[in-house]
Amino acid sequence: MKAIGLFSGGLDSLLSVKVMQEQGIEIEALNLNILFHPRTPEVCVVSMAEKLGVPLKVIDAGQDLIDIVKRPRHGFGRNMNPCIDCRIMKFRKAREYMAESGASFIFTGEVLGERPMSQTMEAMKLIERESGLEGLVLRPLCAKLMEPTIPEIKGWVNREKLLDIQGRGRKPQIALARHYGITDYPSPAGGCKLTEPNFANRLRELMAHDPGFTINDVTLLMVGRHFRLSDKVKAVVGRDAQDNLRLVACATPDDLLIEMIDTPGPTTLIRGVDVESYLEKAGILTVSFAKSAGIGLVKTRVSDGAGRKSVDMYFKPDDKDGFRVMMLAQNA
Repeated sequence: MKAIGLFSGGLDSLLSVKVMQEQGIEIEALNLNILFHPRTPEVCVVSMAEKLGVPLKVIDAGQDLIDIVKRPRHGFGRNMNPCIDCRIMKFRKAREYMAESGASFIFTGEVLGERPMSQTMEAMKLIERESGLEGLVLRPLCAKLMEPTIPEIKGWVNREKLLDIQGRGRKPQIALARHYGITDYPSPAGGCKLTEPNFANRLRELMAHDPGFTINDVTLLMVGRHFRLSDKVKAVVGRDAQDNLRLVACATPDDLLIEMIDTPGPTTLIRGVDVESYLEKAGILTVSFAKSAGIGLVKTRVSDGAGRKSVDMYFKPDDKDGFRVMMLAQNA
């Protein structure tokens, strides 16, 4: 008997695989790359799957979740998190892969009551029903608290060997990890970015100004300080060297980049309509956030996002506090 296990690389998913392996189930792990979610690096996910001895399939579902965020059928949680619709989408992907791979059911590392929106009894039943997997989702870590699934009823899985973990505490999982000799699991990476108030505010602001936003636009929301220069133009200023590199990586041919030349400081990406008209303002903004810029003219290099052309330009720093009124989600 073969099953598909939704596999994030986190402790719960590791444990669910171990519980199923004890029952002699053939397992294939499915990892969904979701843009907004904290994610174990793919190389680590691959390594963990190899240690467990299970093949791994990775599917990019970032665009699917962006489409959901634009119009969630079941609404948002406290911020911009469409947890129910997100989970339905994941299960539908798993159902498709289940059919493709010849598996009979799927299983997950979910724990009843661990997440307030998507892991209640009512939500779990709804998600199964709308994903077309009613009765075919086994949750080994909390199965004894739920109605028997088809795999249990048909005897593919022994219900007595499943568990009854519930709630947000981690002690039962940690104890189970010790039992299985699992010591190198990742620490919890925090919640989905969509549940964070500052990020949610940035996303709402993006949706209001650019309803057709892309994966690249959302990736950019996770980098630097964001300033609204006009209704159609935004500048993103790097906070450190890593931000600067990420801004260069995010740049598209229609963007402008401002980089410091002789003085350490931020890189700025300008995005929007007619960005050249806002170059002066963005240049002053950039050098104003350079700690060692002084008070004179500062040399920068301005280039398009494709790196096809560049020009050296000089800007004079101003009081950066004057720019803070334009900052979005003021968390810097």
